[in-house]
Amino acid sequence: MVTYVIAITVHEFMHAWTAYQLGDDTAYQLGRISLNPAVHFDPLGFFMFLLIAVTGFGFAWGKPVPVNMYRLRPLGPLGREGSMALVALAGPASNVVLAFAGAMSLKLGGANLDGSALGQFLMTFISLNIGLAAFNMIPVPPLDGYRIMMALVPDYWKPILAGSERQGFGILLVIVFIAPALLTAMIRPVYTTLYRLLPGF
Repeated sequence: MVTYVIAITVHEFMHAWTAYQLGDDTAYQLGRISLNPAVHFDPLGFFMFLLIAVTGFGFAWGKPVPVNMYRLRPLGPLGREGSMALVALAGPASNVVLAFAGAMSLKLGGANLDGSALGQFLMTFISLNIGLAAFNMIPVPPLDGYRIMMALVPDYWKPILAGSERQGFGILLVIVFIAPALLTAMIRPVYTTLYRLLPGF
């Protein structure tokens, strides 16, 4: 529970903070640039987390941070879509940083943490943050990977892919609950790569 709250809170905070730094104060005006978990609480997302805790299956989320792409400063040749991609990337990147901090804590603690409650907490903390980062990099709306992809694909594809936004959540549900093997195939390469980059792993 604590690991989930920390991971989601920092993830959403970084979306809001990055958007503000790039010129969009929408989230700021709503009080979302905060490390108070309450401002990032989403009832349905939390319910899904409880479902995961009981069944070990599904996915959960925090309250999405509103971002107005047209208020963001253009990011070089990628324009405002590049800025939007940077806002999107900030969330998963923050979870990688949290996992790195957890791994460093384990490494510095050494044998003193083996089998301890703190050691088990850190292992869970690392795994959850890496999993959250990998999951969010899937290029399906409304996940962060979709925004990053949209900044990088040729202009020809953008209106075609933009049409999938309305069905994005439904597509995601199908992948998670009906095609879990596909979900695993999309997450595993990113998860494994990030895990191997952590100190001590």
